[in-house]
Amino acid sequence: MLRVNQAGEYGATRIYAGQLAVLGRSSTAAHQIARMAAQEQRHLDRFDKMMAERRVRPTALQPLWSVAGFALGAATALISERAAMACTEAVETEIDKHYSEQLAALGEEDPEFAADIRDFQAEELEHRETAREHGAQEAIAYPLLTTAIRAGCRLAIELSKRI
Repeated sequence: MLRVNQAGEYGATRIYAGQLAVLGRSSTAAHQIARMAAQEQRHLDRFDKMMAERRVRPTALQPLWSVAGFALGAATALISERAAMACTEAVETEIDKHYSEQLAALGEEDPEFAADIRDFQAEELEHRETAREHGAQEAIAYPLLTTAIRAGCRLAIELSKRI
């Protein structure tokens, strides 16, 4: 679970890096993306620390997630600010589902890890709401875009569990 979560947070930081590379930092959307990126970095730092403490190896796919995440972020930002927000909404919808499944599986087994997941899940839901408030659902080809991104997230989760 820890490996997958770390990979996901790493991917999120790369998506936001790609979006900010295209959008710069002056628009309202870019300001929100920078704020969300800082939170994702905090999540990543925490999972990195836990991985070191617990001697969990990262996914071997991390270099791929770096390139794919940045490319996804840049591509959605090139489409529009609303498409960038639709990307956030799609990713956070899958992460919310993923974290809920992990919390159910963990039960009372690892209270420290569960507490981190709950805290981060709340911030991920905040990101999803921020994306919606900034026009995610008005993005061009919204249903197609979000369906594809959500499928990619599910694939990345499953691959990171195994490799």
